[in-house]
Amino acid sequence: MKKLNKSFWIGIVFAMVLYGVIQILLTTGIFDDVMESTLILICINVMLAVSLNLINGITGQFSIGHAGFMSIGAYVSAILTLNFDVPFVLALVISGLVAALFGVLIGIPTLRLNGDYLAIATLGFGEIIRIVLLNTEYVGGASGLSGIPTQTTWTIMFLFTLVTVVVINNFINSSHGRACIAIRENEIAAEAMGINTTLYKIIAFALGALFAGIAGGLSAHKFYVINPGSFNFLKSFEILVMVVLGGLGSTSGAIVGAIVLTVLFTVLQEYPELRMIIYSAILILMMIFRPKGLLGSTGFSFKKFAKKEAKPSDSINS
Repeated sequence: MKKLNKSFWIGIVFAMVLYGVIQILLTTGIFDDVMESTLILICINVMLAVSLNLINGITGQFSIGHAGFMSIGAYVSAILTLNFDVPFVLALVISGLVAALFGVLIGIPTLRLNGDYLAIATLGFGEIIRIVLLNTEYVGGASGLSGIPTQTTWTIMFLFTLVTVVVINNFINSSHGRACIAIRENEIAAEAMGINTTLYKIIAFALGALFAGIAGGLSAHKFYVINPGSFNFLKSFEILVMVVLGGLGSTSGAIVGAIVLTVLFTVLQEYPELRMIIYSAILILMMIFRPKGLLGSTGFSFKKFAKKEAKPSDSINS
């Protein structure tokens, strides 16, 4: 436990130092508005990738409907701030809770399915949400919502990203997280050991949907306009690729995958004709030469530093 606590605080200190450095670069003008928008987009994708990794990588459920939860959070938060003058942070929390509720409602009937069947069901859920938004005039229909107040700043975005990573990582390291891992490894054996597999699947689904909804709300309040086309099945696949690229089952891998793909996609915007070809070719080569992802299933952990600094007597006592 001492090593785990030390690892946790090393990670927090590292995150705070990273925030401070970037904040100085932004305030001094070294990083311009474009760079700030890119950093915020990276954080949004980190939240999406880490939350989906909890469902797909840790619990072993094949979900490709994450964009549906993101769209719920985006629209709910935008409506609350535009039409009801709800404070921004409160609107984000409510949007996340609504997305989590949908996660539970979808999870109860669909999580009895496995593999391809679950993937098709979650994909269908995402498309249902998109079509409903597309045909609802209250939320702008096909044209979407515009004039959303720009309230997502780098500081707010960083704090929510940090909370997402800490909460999900602590959940994974808890007894509940070990139950989810047991379900991933062998669901029948986990159920035989007394683990309520359906309950833990729903918990993972709801927690992932919660942070995906908050990420959607943060995105809506940064980029002014949202429309149903931004949350189609391709968006869900994009989030899934981030998780697989970084290393399925690794929180740090999901973070790295989100950063790499966001930077790659941003750089390739200068080559619109070849962007998708280069993007796809890099992913194909990555899966051929590094099929387990950039960091594998274990990923990077600050526990290594804690172990290096720990004395032999400490490890014996622990």
